[in-house]
Amino acid sequence: MNNYFEQEFDLRYYEMDNVAHATPVTILTLLQETAADHCLSAGHSLFDLVDNNLGWVLLSGMMQMERYPSYKEKITIRTWISKYHSIRGIRENLIYDEEGTIIGRAKGLWLFYDIERRRPTKILSDFKETWSWDETQSISCDIMKKLESIECAADAKEFKVNMYDTDTNKHVNNIRYLQWVMESVPEEILENYYLHTIDGRFISEAQYGDTIVSSIKQGIEENSFLHAIHLKGTDKLCALAETIWRKKKNDLFCQ
Repeated sequence: MNNYFEQEFDLRYYEMDNVAHATPVTILTLLQETAADHCLSAGHSLFDLVDNNLGWVLLSGMMQMERYPSYKEKITIRTWISKYHSIRGIRENLIYDEEGTIIGRAKGLWLFYDIERRRPTKILSDFKETWSWDETQSISCDIMKKLESIECAADAKEFKVNMYDTDTNKHVNNIRYLQWVMESVPEEILENYYLHTIDGRFISEAQYGDTIVSSIKQGIEENSFLHAIHLKGTDKLCALAETIWRKKKNDLFCQ
C-alpha cells in the first residue's frame, strides 16, 4: 500500500468503559484525531482551515470493530484516501493492535466545505498533492446507499444540543450522533453485546439550542437496530444509522 498516514495511540483511563475497554465513541474520536493530524501533515490544521472559513464535513461512514482495545493497550490507526472528486473524497482506515492484527476498519465520505457560504467548495490542491491516494479499500461496503428510515419507533429519547456538542464548523460533531444513538439502545444489549458495526448517514445540520430526538427500532437481522435522529417538533431528519451488535465473550477484549 502507498500514500498512507499512521498514528499510534496509548489507550487512557478516561477513554475506557467500566470494564476497562475502549468505547465506540473513543475509537471514533481517535479516527477523527488521525484525520486531523493527516490534515496537518499537508500543511493545514483544522483551525487554520476554519480561519479561512473552510472545513471537512462527514456525509456518511461505516465503522466495524472485531474487538475493542483495553486500558493502556497501544493501537495504530492507518488512514489514506482511496478516491477523490473535486469537492469530496473517501477516507479509509485500518486499526491495528500491538501485534499488527487488524481489529477494526472504517470508511468515510468527506465533503470540503465553505463554512460562511454553507456550501461545498473545491478541495485545496495542497491536500491532493501531499496525500495523493491509494485505491485499496479498508472495508467493502457502499457508504452512499440509502438507509431505511423509521416510521414507527420502538423507543425514543430527547437531547438538548449544548455548546460543547458543536465543532469548529459550528454544527453538531458526528461523534455526538454516535453518543445519541448509543443512548437509545436497550440496556440489555449494551450490557451483554458490543457494537460490531455502525453505518451512518448525515443528512442535515443540528445546531446549538435545538432539541433532537433519537429513535430506534429492531432491524431485520438478529441484534441489529435502525436509528433516526430528527429535530423535535419538525420533520427535519438529521441522521440515519444501522447498528449490528455481537455477543461479548470473556476473551474478546483480552487477545
